Amino acid sequence: MKTSGLMNSAINDELDWRMRVFDSLSFPTLILKPDRRIISVNQIFLEKIGATKEEIVGRTCREVFHKYVYDPGLPCTKENCPLVHTLESGRGHSVLRSLKGKNGQMQWEDRVFSPILDDDGTVKYVIESVRDMTRVKTLEHLFKGVRELDQVIQSSPSAIVAANLHGKILMMNQAARDMFGYSFSQTDSINIVDLYPPGDARKIMSKLRDENYGGRGMLPVTKVNIVTKSGEIIPGEMTGAIIYEEDREVATMGIYNDLREKLLVEEQLKETQTLMVQSEKMASLGRLAAGVAHEINNPLTGIQLYLNMTLEKMEKDHPLRKNLEYVLEDAERCRDIVRNLLAYSRQTTPSRQQFQFNTLAEESLGLIRDQKFFMNVTLVKNLSDEPMLIDADKNQLNQVVINLVMNALDAMNLRGTLTLTTYRDKVADRACLEVSDTGCGIPEENLSRVFDPFFTTKEPGEGTGLGLSTVYGIVNKNRGNITIKDTGPEGTTFLIDLPLAGPETERLLDWIG
Repeated sequence: MKTSGLMNSAINDELDWRMRVFDSLSFPTLILKPDRRIISVNQIFLEKIGATKEEIVGRTCREVFHKYVYDPGLPCTKENCPLVHTLESGRGHSVLRSLKGKNGQMQWEDRVFSPILDDDGTVKYVIESVRDMTRVKTLEHLFKGVRELDQVIQSSPSAIVAANLHGKILMMNQAARDMFGYSFSQTDSINIVDLYPPGDARKIMSKLRDENYGGRGMLPVTKVNIVTKSGEIIPGEMTGAIIYEEDREVATMGIYNDLREKLLVEEQLKETQTLMVQSEKMASLGRLAAGVAHEINNPLTGIQLYLNMTLEKMEKDHPLRKNLEYVLEDAERCRDIVRNLLAYSRQTTPSRQQFQFNTLAEESLGLIRDQKFFMNVTLVKNLSDEPMLIDADKNQLNQVVINLVMNALDAMNLRGTLTLTTYRDKVADRACLEVSDTGCGIPEENLSRVFDPFFTTKEPGEGTGLGLSTVYGIVNKNRGNITIKDTGPEGTTFLIDLPLAGPETERLLDWIG
């Protein structure tokens, strides 16, 4: 009797010890019989669903989970129920469930079914554990989002750089490494200040902290200069931000774009617009000039005719003869102005012929009758030995060269060095002539106006301002271009380029030569 009491006491102690272990499990657990009825639950399960043991024990798992845990999609059919699979196979099974909690937020549960077998290997009980996987799944989604974000950052065509408050580079995407010229392994050895000219990084941080500039910790699109690994400074633009942890600054980030291609396109567009404006201006003024020239030409011809007839009949010692000669001289000067007006307005048709481009400079200089202009001028002729055949109006182009030479002499006050250079632009297949002087240069404010009609810096009576505008019209009429290649205190260089004659003519010339 005493022995039996001791045995019962030992059994009770062991059962009590096992129940204590069962209750101490850190996740909700219940014990089921093969008929799905609950025979025991631990304390944490009761706390989770907000029920007492008396309300739970004896009920089926389906009844409990439907009443205390809203889960309409609970897999209780034989095909899907992990409890059925555990009973049939004698092995553990699990199922991962997602459901909305009482607060309306999504939760994840991992329900694990573990069999307890008797001596014959038959499933006598099943332990079901409900493990909260919400935190794990949230972290998985977070890490997935981080990976996707990293993929977006790395594939961005804009350069993205992040750095801590000491300037140490934390992240540099591939576009940034390409832009700045650093490899992945070199990013640990550089500082954010290395990416800007000296002092610029500090200015950018000041703007980031200025609430009146772009807002707290924000930098709107700002033009910056970027320094590459090789030391090259390239123009760019950036936006930036300070990264906060609560109210504490922890890092900075910047997004950069290389502006070189954009600025090049803008410059080309600006040049094109300038040429269009110039062409429209020339066209409109050309029409006006042509009309004025024709209207003046008729009475001017009569004046010259009657003056010449009067002078022919007048004695050489007549007291009025000198005055009439002055009038005739002024009339001839008016005739020259009319001729320039017609040339400017392109009312004269070029008389094309093929000739060697190098002869243009020699012949033009020979046509300047008054050689006293060159008394204190050093004339340098760098004429190419390469034959260059062009198809153009030679007389008109002689007028162009003479005009440029006379302008150069005026700019030097007839003292200095005048250089004429010819060469072939093989890339563009054009013949080029440069007229250079050592004068005072053209002021920057006049550069955009030198080819405008009637623009002159000479004193009244010394020039009409039609010289360079006429030159511009003639060169364009002969399919060429004229530009100011260079100007400054050391002098000015005008460049004329004209298309070479066709390849058949070139080959014939080479064969003859």
